[in-house]
Amino acid sequence: RLEDYDDLLSIWTHQSETLKEIYGEYSLDDLIECQDEENQAVVCEDGDIAVGFMSLCSQVNVSLFQECFDLGPFHGLCKPHPEDILKMPQKPSIPEDEDRSNQTSQGTESVSSQNFEHIHDQDAAVQKNGAITISHTELPLDDTKVIKASSTLLLETEEGAFHPVYRGASNAFCIRLFCIDEKHKTRSLDFLHYVFKLFPDRDFCVTLVPHHVPEFHLIQSFVRIVPFCTSRFGYELYVFHRAGLLKSFKVRRATTNDLLGVKMLIKTLSLNESILNDLKIYTLARRDPDGTPVQAFVAEVLDQLVGISAIRDEMDIEYVRSHYNIEDFINFNHHQQEEHGHLYHFVLNPIFHHYTKHFIKEILRLAHKSSLYYPIYPQYVEGKFQNPCAHSLTSALHYMVPVRPRRQIVYPLEELGINAPSEQVSKDQMSYSLNHINRKLVLESKVSINTRIVVVGASDVGISFLETLIFCPRRKFNNLTLISSHGLPGKDLLGSKHRRFLINSHCFNDEDYAQMSLCSWVNVVVGKMTGINRAAKYVVVSKEKKVPYDYLVLCTGQKYQVLSPTGADISKLPTNSEVISKWPQRYTGKVPSNHFTLNDDQDCLKAMHWLKESVVNSEG
Repeated sequence: RLEDYDDLLSIWTHQSETLKEIYGEYSLDDLIECQDEENQAVVCEDGDIAVGFMSLCSQVNVSLFQECFDLGPFHGLCKPHPEDILKMPQKPSIPEDEDRSNQTSQGTESVSSQNFEHIHDQDAAVQKNGAITISHTELPLDDTKVIKASSTLLLETEEGAFHPVYRGASNAFCIRLFCIDEKHKTRSLDFLHYVFKLFPDRDFCVTLVPHHVPEFHLIQSFVRIVPFCTSRFGYELYVFHRAGLLKSFKVRRATTNDLLGVKMLIKTLSLNESILNDLKIYTLARRDPDGTPVQAFVAEVLDQLVGISAIRDEMDIEYVRSHYNIEDFINFNHHQQEEHGHLYHFVLNPIFHHYTKHFIKEILRLAHKSSLYYPIYPQYVEGKFQNPCAHSLTSALHYMVPVRPRRQIVYPLEELGINAPSEQVSKDQMSYSLNHINRKLVLESKVSINTRIVVVGASDVGISFLETLIFCPRRKFNNLTLISSHGLPGKDLLGSKHRRFLINSHCFNDEDYAQMSLCSWVNVVVGKMTGINRAAKYVVVSKEKKVPYDYLVLCTGQKYQVLSPTGADISKLPTNSEVISKWPQRYTGKVPSNHFTLNDDQDCLKAMHWLKESVVNSEG
């Protein structure tokens, strides 16, 4: 109403610069006057005084969002349609495709951001007979950051990657502008109860925020949609589902009656059998065959399961304490050994993502735990080591903190004899990255930073820079990107013979890379930077793709170059000064097949293959 203009003007004037930075140029009186079926404006009042304003629009360019963001968990913000294409067409001649079709995003985009597995089906929540029914249809295991950032060849075309096709009508409306008095910002979510009534045929509310703008209180309850790494869209997309307003989110211990509901919830996840096995172990015996206690919990809304979690007692707590700086977050003297838990599974429907911390708090309370630990093993041992341990990807990783490893003393165990440290401390086991959360951390908020930071080069300086950012416990950098010709270091098997050609780095070794797990936090673009456009703020990779940035960090390091011949005529007996003055510094001709510059693992592997074929396996 125009009567609210005077009340809102003081708020508008005070926040004008911030609103202009976030939403662009708007006039308050125009937004109030120009209302129709597609454009609405609402206010919130406190004592008959308007203290907040929100402008809404029903026209949403969902096709643009589908090109720039991974909207699979939310059915592309569209209504279900019989002609939707949600899965990659399968080839009958390749039996592995049946398993691979259960996973999306990972390895399908030419360069994808932090990926997550999810189930493809109909919309995540449907309205039926006036009541909201939650369906187990769209379930990512990591809707924020994820566990893994995939790194595939940049030279692959976008057409070669699969994108779901949604033919249904738009199922979203957008927040065009929002402002609220500073004293009432904690009540921002109260707007949504009313605005969803204005659009009864839409299930999603979306809003766009520039990358450099900090997350304000309203969007902290929204789900941040992961952008594709090659997306040049200048905004972050946040989504909220109308079912997220439900308050009947309950967490309880799992029972035998939950088996069918959990099976439907996770039926297309890659580790669904492992989750079901842990649930069956809990319902039957409450412990593993070796005696390790197992506990399982479910989350339900309106008597329907929307989440499942499984934990065990942390049996290697002495190893954790000695190998990681866990005492940066807890004081071990205040915690009993049985209060430490090991998180194996955490699955939650993305429309209830804002209940993640509540889910964790309830798990800690019901399990009588004070801390939870979640390991991430390196990529090269996934199939051999991680699957038997059955750690599924977790959407709770965003709220956990990565723990720095401790530098270890190499003990001469035989010489020390009975004075040597215990076997639990000195035992040799596979290195992993450790993530942690406790009762104190779950009550603290983490600052999300969406600024796009692009690091060029996987040198020691570049890795150290990324390490510093990801180990900030109170901050979460959502848009870290590494451009490297061979991706992240430390991917190869330990002890590979071809790696002996390289000099040792005194900054990082394979164990350090495993304990950092950069692939959990950093997007990887595989290719070489061939150009920089500083005005438009993007770099060109492999002369074809463009990667936008807000901050660019160049850490290319030093590399061996192909030695350029001097071309000097020795018959004329030239002096060194004469030769150097005419010596081309860079060799631009064809490199001989038997000439190798050993700068990384890939170069060493090529050289070793050539030696085997040309020298070892040759005859005569």
